[in-house]
Amino acid sequence: QVQLVESGGGLVQAGGSLRLSCAASRRTVSSYNMGWFRQAPGKEREFVAAISRTGGPTNYAVSVKGRFTISKVDTNDTVYLQMNSLKPEDTAVYYCAADPRRLIGTPSSAMRGYDYWGQGTQVTVSS
Repeated sequence: QVQLVESGGGLVQAGGSLRLSCAASRRTVSSYNMGWFRQAPGKEREFVAAISRTGGPTNYAVSVKGRFTISKVDTNDTVYLQMNSLKPEDTAVYYCAADPRRLIGTPSSAMRGYDYWGQGTQVTVSS
């Protein structure tokens, strides 16, 4: 059973930075494509970023490209989301997810296929 646990959320002023972490079950990060999604109050869950199981290809939502960076450390079974230049509209619960389909190339931005999810961590950006 794959388990994912997010941490690192909090309250930050606009323009600030946060780094989210997702601790995964052993060998998950090296075996599966990993993604970050977010859900703001009253809105649907949306894609933020994803990284290939190979650590090569990445994928970003247009709204975060150039500000957020996804990375991983296989030996620590951890995925990170470095968030810079945060805006109030980045306020949401951020979820880590794992896609077990062993796809190659650019990791998917669609929620379907990400079979495993964490409980989420709250990020609040004040103006």
